[in-house]
Order: sequence, then structure tokens, then C-alpha cells
Amino acid sequence: MVRCFLIHTVCPVPALGPGESRVLYSRVFGPDESVLPGQQRQLSPEERRLLSAEKLAVVARQVRSAVSLCREASGRLLVEAVPGEEALALQEADGGVMRLRAGDPFSEETSALWLAVQSLAFVMVCEPHENLLLAEGTLRNLSRHCLEHLHMLAPGSEVLLKSNRIDVLLSRLLPHGQLLFLNHRFAQSLEKEVSAYMSK
Repeated sequence: MVRCFLIHTVCPVPALGPGESRVLYSRVFGPDESVLPGQQRQLSPEERRLLSAEKLAVVARQVRSAVSLCREASGRLLVEAVPGEEALALQEADGGVMRLRAGDPFSEETSALWLAVQSLAFVMVCEPHENLLLAEGTLRNLSRHCLEHLHMLAPGSEVLLKSNRIDVLLSRLLPHGQLLFLNHRFAQSLEKEVSAYMSK
């Protein structure tokens, strides 16, 4: 099962300090982990929300650092994509997987798959037994739809205002955090359905 999906910045944001990342969108699947340990049962809903947001911020910082390291090691210059070249930007995207130890930030060990396209990172945190190849394909598919239909690389693109469309994408391509094995025919019908909704 996928624990969470998030989109965050990987390039400097003027309002944030160096090395910080802004989480633009997040969706957590499965049970609320903050109500499980006995010592945290007394937390209010607001405190649980803040704890969950901090866990996602930890993931975003770790992914941002991995992206910076990957880009520095490759030596490639980051060229801004022009609107309409989202597919090319996705092909040139940096990607990777990293292990998140138990307690850092989730109670169990997890794997974080990331795809960094220009100034955005798409991240999927999975349980350790998940099929990482299937998760990577799903992450690339989600990223492609977000970039092509929501124009997230365009200047002034407000990801926060498009959260309902991202929710619809997730409900179709990653229902309740479950990775889907898709045959060709089902994948095509899903593509048509998603494209029809996104063009509204």
C-alpha cells in the first residue's frame, strides 16, 4: 500500500530558508498513524494534523536533499521547460528511490520513490513490501497527467488551487492508496476517462 503522495518544491523559494522545501499538495492513505501509539492518544485533531504535516515535511526535506545530490552529481544544467514541452521535461526528469528508516518519520520502515521535474518533486511513500517497479510506473503516470493537464510547469501555476483535480487523478490511478496492475485495454479506458475529466 502507498502511505502518501506529495508534490513539493525542490528549488529555492524566496519565502523559505535555504534547504527548505514547500509541500504544495499531500494526500495520506491508510490509518492515521498518530493515534496508534499510547502516549499520543491525548492529541487533539489539530495536534495530529500538525504532526502529520511535520512528517510530510521531513520526507520533503529528505527528497529535496536527494534531488540536489543527484543533480549535482549528474552535472546537467537545469533548463526551464516552455509550456507544451511537459513530456520532454518528464523524460529528462531525475528520479530515485530511498529507504526511510523506522521512526524517521513513520513508525515503520518505508520506501520513498521520487521524480523531480524542473522545480517540482512528485513523491510516493510505499510500504517496504510494495512492488517498486509498479509504483514507479504509477508515479510517472500521475506526474505525466499532472504536468500535461494541470500545466504545473507554467509560470504562475497555482498547484494549491488544483488540488481537487489531483484528488480525482489519485482516486482513479491510486484508489485508496492501492497500486493497480493494469492491462492495456483497461489502461486505455482509464486514460480516456481521466483526459475527459481534465479537459472540463
